[in-house]
Amino acid sequence: MPDHLLANLVLFARTLKGAGIPVRGGGVADALRALDAIGVTRRRDVHDALRAVLLFRHEDFSAFDEVFDRFWRAWPEHPGALPRPMQVPARLRSTVRTLVSGESSRAGDGGPSDAPVDDLAGDTRVAVRTYSADQVWRRKDFSAFTPDDIERAKAALARLTWNPGMRVTRRWMPGTGGPADLRRLLRANWKHGGEIVTIPYRRRRIAPRPLILMCDVSGSMDPYTRMLLLFAHAIAGGTRRVDVFVFSTRLTRVTREFEAPDVDAALKNVAGVVGDWSGGTRIGEAIRTFNVKWGRRVLARGPVVLLISDGWDLGEPALLAREMARLQRSVSRLIWLNPLLGLPGYEPLTRGMQAALPFVDDFLPVHNMASLDALARHLNTLSN
Repeated sequence: MPDHLLANLVLFARTLKGAGIPVRGGGVADALRALDAIGVTRRRDVHDALRAVLLFRHEDFSAFDEVFDRFWRAWPEHPGALPRPMQVPARLRSTVRTLVSGESSRAGDGGPSDAPVDDLAGDTRVAVRTYSADQVWRRKDFSAFTPDDIERAKAALARLTWNPGMRVTRRWMPGTGGPADLRRLLRANWKHGGEIVTIPYRRRRIAPRPLILMCDVSGSMDPYTRMLLLFAHAIAGGTRRVDVFVFSTRLTRVTREFEAPDVDAALKNVAGVVGDWSGGTRIGEAIRTFNVKWGRRVLARGPVVLLISDGWDLGEPALLAREMARLQRSVSRLIWLNPLLGLPGYEPLTRGMQAALPFVDDFLPVHNMASLDALARHLNTLSN
């Protein structure tokens, strides 16, 4: 395989990751073997081979097709010729060759890495962003965060905006158009002897839609618990009404504890009132407690509910399914955030996830800062 094609294959994998498409571990090495086996004379064969060995999620197929068409844009029309991918500078080709083959590129050795930059006539030079320290950090898994990463994440969370839309309340306020306001009409026209001179109107009051967070703090969530509670504190610190609950074997409301402006003090307060921290997980019983004890107090205003859990449940799946169905009927939107969903090869095969998913409006990952950015964008685009 020509060296410039090898270099572009590595860059293609990086481009997929930059576009938010996870690439399977070892996929580049498998792609090399696949192209050696099938050749590179037919565009469709190369496309299908790369998609088969680089991806592991069916939902990424359409995005892969778009990136493939943009990247491998110059393809020969006659059989037997090699594709002309995006041009790569000679220095970068030498670096990629060293990383892939383990060989050292020496100046003047006559190898492909010393070929002139313009050896692919007719290609359009495209600037490729191959590395960004900030992007690497934003895609770093929460379970691998260091204390420095956590401090950096606090500042990043403070800059995000969480806005799940507005709701139409049952209260009225003065407005133009709409129905007439009879009380104001009588008051305004009393001085005219009952003659209707002016007709005031009214409209429904618009209010921010509240948020409810339910966070799993069981033992299986330990690698992610601290960062997810930081995320919960960042949302609760805004002006919008937010209620926060945590659960393991039982449900505990910690809304007051999260009112502390200092995040470390808030987490310390939460740890002091939660008696089953890092215990087992009974999601169905926790949601039943929420529906029975707290439903009338916090669900009357059509909130958006964020349920954060990995889905490992020791309880009965039938109970979880029944309580999830009841909860979904009572809220504007039910979003399940799973930190395992961002891991390569993850599938929701546990009994708890299988029982809950039919009643979830959105099933999203929450394992790194990039996933929190995507969640904020998603909440900000919800319909009122």
